[in-house]
Amino acid sequence: MANSDDEPVLDNASVVLKSQNRQADWRRANPKKYRAHLLVHRALVTGHLKKEPCEVCGAETVDAHHDSYERPLDVRWLCRRHHIKLHRYGEDLFPIAGPRKK
Repeated sequence: MANSDDEPVLDNASVVLKSQNRQADWRRANPKKYRAHLLVHRALVTGHLKKEPCEVCGAETVDAHHDSYERPLDVRWLCRRHHIKLHRYGEDLFPIAGPRKK
């Protein structure tokens, strides 16, 4: 058994991390996505990556969208509204217009 929620617990010969929040569960279930999010955040803080306006409507408040988590710093900047629509209706909704800045 584990002593805290962040320590592993052995369950049927595999390591299972206990968690009491949805966010930590998502991080464990999506390690590539989580790593990409961390790398984008770090690049923004260090100045290696700069936010750009939404590529659809030009809004200044944007999210980073990954077309591929294999290229974590290759992101599309979308406002929350267009980011949600892209995930809901698919990548063809806002096709990539051309080469993007990294």
